Amino acid sequence: MSDGYPTAAQKEALRLICHHEPMPAYRLADELVAAREPSTNPGYGPAIARMAGTLAWRLQAQGFIAETLAGDWATTAEGRALIACPA
Repeated sequence: MSDGYPTAAQKEALRLICHHEPMPAYRLADELVAAREPSTNPGYGPAIARMAGTLAWRLQAQGFIAETLAGDWATTAEGRALIACPA
């Protein structure tokens, strides 16, 4: 994880959530795949999609996102401050 210091991938996921919140978990995976250059490796897209769950779990554990009542992801004040995302 990075002991409270978000990685570049975590910040990317946080930005995506902030700009599209509340964001369903499946949409985070779709957005992460879409944000990358296409690859000829057939396992690339599915691997990025699987990574979305791990990124969200870490961001939640660090207090940068929270789960809404509907089960979607939304940024917290700390998360928005970290990436300078408007409230």
